Amino acid sequence: MKDALPLSSPDAGAPLRVLVTSYRSNPFVGGQGIYVRALSGALAEAGCQVSVASGPPYPELDAGVELIELPSLDLFSEDNALMALRLRHLRSKADRLEWLAHNTGAFAEMFSFAHRLDTFLEREADRFDVVHDNQTLAPAMIAVDHRLPVLTTLHHPIAIDRDFAVAGADVWWKRLLVKRWHSFVETQAKAARALPRFLAVSQAARDSYAARCGLDPARVTVSLNGVDHGVFHPDPLLERDAGHIVTLASADVPIKGLDILIDALARLRPQGLTPKLTVVGSLREGPTRQALIRNGLMDQVHFVAGLSQEALVALYRRATVFISASRFEGFGLPAAEAMACGAPVIVSDGGALPEVAGEAGVVTPAEDADALAHALAAVLTDTNRRAQMSTASAMRARTAFRWDAHAHAAIKLYRQALAERAGSKEIAA
Repeated sequence: MKDALPLSSPDAGAPLRVLVTSYRSNPFVGGQGIYVRALSGALAEAGCQVSVASGPPYPELDAGVELIELPSLDLFSEDNALMALRLRHLRSKADRLEWLAHNTGAFAEMFSFAHRLDTFLEREADRFDVVHDNQTLAPAMIAVDHRLPVLTTLHHPIAIDRDFAVAGADVWWKRLLVKRWHSFVETQAKAARALPRFLAVSQAARDSYAARCGLDPARVTVSLNGVDHGVFHPDPLLERDAGHIVTLASADVPIKGLDILIDALARLRPQGLTPKLTVVGSLREGPTRQALIRNGLMDQVHFVAGLSQEALVALYRRATVFISASRFEGFGLPAAEAMACGAPVIVSDGGALPEVAGEAGVVTPAEDADALAHALAAVLTDTNRRAQMSTASAMRARTAFRWDAHAHAAIKLYRQALAERAGSKEIAA
């Protein structure tokens, strides 16, 4: 019987052969490399034969997972991207597209990657049963789906980042540059409407794609991201610091809501509360520095960058409270990892953050510094409440954020896609 087959097998005799694809997979910056490694590792643990095809920066992968490098021009690493074009590149549609876009202020790595992937699969498609793509959403992925069933992971529409970035630009020419950089957004939306099946990392990710891209939510399955519980877990021997807030904001952009948190800290001073804030990220010249100076908070806020995973875990384990004041998150992995370390969490209602915090955390309205200050004061001054929140955070993380559950949700969709493809071939015959 079909239902008796292992989840990881397209038939009773062989493991499911999955090609995970990602146009860039930096293992240290952003969440793409983390997702690719965690997903591919969980699929391998479930019994699949897993390969990862990626453009640079390449991911770090678990033992037994094959890495297939699909080199790009990697123009961000070039001292002079304009002069990086060579005669051999002119023969490649992907290279021409990447070079032209980059040197005219646009971003098109996902589109050039999809062309390279389609060319690779023209030769190698018989090595795989399905493709699991990490939100490339390029027109060429439609051609890839004609070769092999494609499942696309959705995190959140970049149109949301674009709109916040445009709103945060202080002069007209910066707004034009932001719009040009994000000129891929509408093309991605069009590709999303044409692709057949999706795995969203939250209900907010699914709903925002439906609202922003016109994607039919009936084609989207929701499964929360996981957390590496072998790394992110509480240490009962450590005591939490007093009055120590931790947040993560790797870029000085409005969507992360660091400005709201800074305003909230300023509102706590009249109450005699002066907690220290550690921001995992870099302080550059820009609106955050200006806000800190304006509010007299430079001595109260500390920025740390380039942390090892061990150092990040130690920070979460000692934090009095972790805060994510983002205006929107498609998931919110830092909050989930902090919860797994037993940190009490306060999050905004931006996107999926309430789904992550659940009843274990405190949720405040996005962009409401007064509400955030009130919630902070309540948590900072109540030892018993913090202890209860810490226990609840760790418990929720262990049950809700599981990569094995995410992988099995994907495998179920692979099998459905293969069954649909097999049925279509039978009808055609």
